[in-house]
Formats: sequence, C-alpha cells, structure tokens
Amino acid sequence: MTKFVASNRTRDTQTTERMVAPYTPVELESLVGRYGSPLMIIDCDTIRSQYRALQAALPGVGLHYALKPLPELAVVKTLKDMGCFFDLASSGEVDLVRRAGVAPERCIHTHPIKTDSDIRDAIRFGVRTFVADNVCELGKFVRHRKRCDILIRLSFRAEDTPIDLSKKFGCEPHAALGLLDTAKRLGLHVVGFSFHVGSQTATPVTYVHAIQTCIELINSARAAGHTGLSILDIGGGFPVDYRQPVMGIEEFCAPIREALGAMPGGVRVIAEPGRFIAAPSGTCVSTVVGRAERNDRWWFYLDDGVYGSFSGQIYDHACYPIDCLRTDAERVPAVLAGPTCDSIDVIDEHIELPLLEPGDLVVGRMMGAYNSACATDFNFIPRARVLAINVMADATVSAA
Repeated sequence: MTKFVASNRTRDTQTTERMVAPYTPVELESLVGRYGSPLMIIDCDTIRSQYRALQAALPGVGLHYALKPLPELAVVKTLKDMGCFFDLASSGEVDLVRRAGVAPERCIHTHPIKTDSDIRDAIRFGVRTFVADNVCELGKFVRHRKRCDILIRLSFRAEDTPIDLSKKFGCEPHAALGLLDTAKRLGLHVVGFSFHVGSQTATPVTYVHAIQTCIELINSARAAGHTGLSILDIGGGFPVDYRQPVMGIEEFCAPIREALGAMPGGVRVIAEPGRFIAAPSGTCVSTVVGRAERNDRWWFYLDDGVYGSFSGQIYDHACYPIDCLRTDAERVPAVLAGPTCDSIDVIDEHIELPLLEPGDLVVGRMMGAYNSACATDFNFIPRARVLAINVMADATVSAA
C-alpha cells in the first residue's frame, strides 16, 4: 500500500495507489486531476534505491543524510527505517528529525557557523557532535564543553564542482594542528576532522587528496598528543545525472574506498550525502496556463517556474530533463516561462515542444534536490504541493 503524505509546508494528502517511476501520462494526469497543479512528486522507493547504491559503493561508511536538499518528513522517516543517520544544520532541521522520531544519537550538527541558540537547541534534543573551523567558533562551545564533541572542518577546493563548499567554510589544513591546540587549551573535546569538497563533483580526485591529507593530519596530531581523534567526515557532493551523464557511483567511489584503506586504526568514517539520495526521487508536474508567439518562437507559460520548483536552476546551477506529455511528432522551437511577473522567470529558452495549449502538462525529472526546498511564494503564487509516494516499502518494487 502506498500513501501520499504532504510536506509540513502543505496540506496533508494521502492515497493508497502505488506508482513506479517513470510515471505514465495517465497516472500524472490523474494526480493533477485530484490534487491540482503544480505538483512535486517524491518517490520514496527511489530514495531507498539511492541509499542502497551509495551504501554498496562506500561499505563501512556511516551515511548521514543531509536534510537541506529535500527536508521532507516522509523522506526522513523512510531513511530512518533503513538505518540511516542524519546531518543537521539548523534548529528547524532539529525539529524535523524530532517529529520523525529520529534518535538524537543518530544525528550530527555540521553547520560551521552557529548561533548559541542553534547549539542549545541541538544539545537539548541530544545532539553531541558539532563542527567548527575557526577560533571564534570554538569559543562558542566553552560553556557547553561537557556536552559536546567537535570536528574540525578543513578546506579542500575542488576545481571540478559547480558549487564549491570549501570557499565559504573550512580552515586550511596547515592550520588544523593549531586549532587542535587551541581547543585543548579551552577544554574542548575534538574527535576528528571533516571536509566537503563541493556539490555535484565531477571526479573523486579532490576526495582522494583530502582523505590522504586528513590521514597525515591524524597521524601528526596523535604523535603530538591529541589522542581523541576517532572520526573522519568526508562530506557529500556525490554526482547524479541531469541532462548530461556523470560517472557512476561505483566507479566514482572506487578511488575513495582505496584511499580510505590507509586510514589509521580506531577512526570511523562518515559521509553527508544529500543530492545523490534526493535528486532522482523528484518529478515536477506543471500545467500550461497560456501561450504567445513572440519573435518567431512560441512561449508557453506554466504555473510553476524558477521562483518555485525550478529554483534549483538559479541556486543550484542545475538543468533538468524537461518534456511534455503530448506525443506529437512535429515540434517547434519554444520557450518555457514561469508564472510570475519577473522576466527572469524563464525555465528554458532553447527547447523544442509540440504546439502546446493551456491545460497541457509539462514534466521535469531529477528534481528532488534543492528545488522544493528553495521554492518561494513570490508574487503570492503558491509553491507546488509536495506529495511523497511509495512511503510504505514494497519488497518487489524496492529490490528492482
């Protein structure tokens, strides 16, 4: 039995149907007929499949799902039931895992810069492990030192990623031992290192370099008397196919596994996958609400756009596979535009489509990550309803 569960930002919705992606036109038309448009469909069976694939590619690595790309209650519950751990970065995310019934010992808090209320809220919930990357941040934990463990976040710049997460956070590796000394003087308990090379990383080269550097640092720190180092967090950033294929996850992780083989004894390795688990699960269905011929091209206006479910095109530098349900053989050069009054609200200026009419449906795929999470209500246009399908695991479908 499948249930549809609305996100905490929408009305509760549920149904008993089961669907297997890619969904048929009849299924999508039926959903729009019952629940309206636009819709963001999140397939929990795909969440399960992606989690298993990464588990197989990184055996022995503890996977902490990063909530930020898809902070949906059904997704958190699905991963909780699979034994997943969680990566939190705000008090709101603490509230979400609490509502999902996640045990606090399965969570870490990895935002490098936090307010004291962020820290206190997480501690009240029961989170023990936090991240810091500078002296100022270490100072925030002095009053909480008896209840907190610290990971020192390092910076490793990746040239092959569109989203460089070491630009904003992380200390240089050569500064790490100095931070360990400072933390020791402050009475803080540092338990390891973390890094995040970036999101949608094209190759594992920077991961391998970062792991090798962290191994050297752990050995040097232990030799200098820092005996409590027992965790290495290798972050996330594992790539997925959008319009262009990327390296398969098994091939991508093979050099990472080899590098981790040199890890000193007593060090547990964890990771923070977000996009890899979330992105393939999302299918966005929107409706043509108008059309106009402008400068020898047809413009089709949808009830969703870059201020809504396609926000990842702005914030996440992603281009999604988009098509319509019409199967007309003849296609024309077209533009897909969103519903707001802003001229930046254009989804695709170089797409070929049939001559669509108001009421026709347009489908975007691979849209589970950084889309509904970043959507707004600009122009007071409501964002898409989020529907989680296949919430109850089915052994036949899940094993496919």
